[in-house]
Amino acid sequence: MKVIICGAGRVGYGIAERLSEEGNDVSVIDTQPSLISAITDTLDVSGVVGHGAHPEVLAKAGADQADMLIAVTLFDEINMVACQVAHSLFNVPTKIARIRAQSYLAPEYSDLFSRDDMPIDVTISPEVEVGKMVLRRISFPGATDVVRFADDRIVMVAIECMEDCPVVETPLKQLSELFPDLNATVTGIFSNGKLTVPNSSDQLHSGDLAYVVCDKGHVRRTLALFGHEEQEAARIVIAGGGNIGYFVAKTIEDYQPKTRLKIIESDRERAVVVADKLRNAVVLHGSALDQKMLLQADIQDADLIVALTNNDQINILGSVMAKRLGCKQNLVLINDPSYQGFTKTLGIDASINPRAVTISGILQHVRKGRIRSVYAVQKGSAEVIEAEALETSPLVGKPLREIELPPGIRIGAIYRDKAVIRPDGNTKIKAKDRVVLFAAAAAVRHVEQLFRVSIQYF
Repeated sequence: MKVIICGAGRVGYGIAERLSEEGNDVSVIDTQPSLISAITDTLDVSGVVGHGAHPEVLAKAGADQADMLIAVTLFDEINMVACQVAHSLFNVPTKIARIRAQSYLAPEYSDLFSRDDMPIDVTISPEVEVGKMVLRRISFPGATDVVRFADDRIVMVAIECMEDCPVVETPLKQLSELFPDLNATVTGIFSNGKLTVPNSSDQLHSGDLAYVVCDKGHVRRTLALFGHEEQEAARIVIAGGGNIGYFVAKTIEDYQPKTRLKIIESDRERAVVVADKLRNAVVLHGSALDQKMLLQADIQDADLIVALTNNDQINILGSVMAKRLGCKQNLVLINDPSYQGFTKTLGIDASINPRAVTISGILQHVRKGRIRSVYAVQKGSAEVIEAEALETSPLVGKPLREIELPPGIRIGAIYRDKAVIRPDGNTKIKAKDRVVLFAAAAAVRHVEQLFRVSIQYF
């Protein structure tokens, strides 16, 4: 597949890295020669220095032969015009644009991005996607990652196995026998820096991170089984009243009105705007690094601080300070992946990487076959995928024990007739079932083949 990426920043680099590793023909456009030089020196991609919306630049990048254009520059308008030019002049079939300004995405303007108006097939809003991720983490305390699939009926939770975790040193098959009514399946294990797709004889150990796919109604019981019985936060302090912080606060006000919210915002004008828009939240003007400000926000009584400023250092240090002052838990937005390796040692309970969230949203539309949703974990080492089974799929009609899945794939749950099924050896997948599975990066192409309309792999 020929893909053009406009924007060689963190998100553009991450997408180029994933797609080039999978053998796609990738061209990257950016106005900064240093970024193009860095990406072409480290990845198997071609680079073009120029404006991503200019016709001659797109032509130089091979737009006349492109299957897809992904516009992820820092400017919404450039992304939008790049898609328009790619459509009007080069007839590029699929156009994806990152759109950050929420005014473009307002429901009353939903017809803006259509083939007859602004021909963008998919819009990705990092602020909204990250905000949703924050809300999911708040809803399931104890989980280090939470993603929903199949009309929100199936949930993937990443759970750290603590020293007193009751499920460690027990074969996974035995766990299924011990808890037959628990609709949950361990699909991936991150241990000692390595991600593996387990089989039924493997065991979890203290310190491991388990990726568990389960029925939404069984998430809290699953967390408790892993030794996590943290209560949902009733008092929350949000550091940062930008687009993400406001989105999170507004959603909490709408759906969890009993939660007591306080927001710390460093920009006075923005603080006033947010205070006017919210009904009950207390908005304070100041820095999350100011101990007096944290105490004014009653951080010592808070259950959770959520740090969502644009500055990683403020998010990390402010959250560490908050815990020292008595806050029970923290959740931190971290843009620079180099910081994520040592957050645990600093006292960070959980972090969110907006780049990873955005890339996952885009990969969903890059994948071939009936792929409905994709979420990348551990810097792309594996993906959690929701796919729809077709009549022609080799998965359909046979008991799973008779199907030899390619290595690196483990099925976590099946969604059929609004019910969640935990798979076992006797389970038969039917056409139109939605299958949620865990796949190592090297196995993703096999997943695409399993769920394609025309199966050529088998």
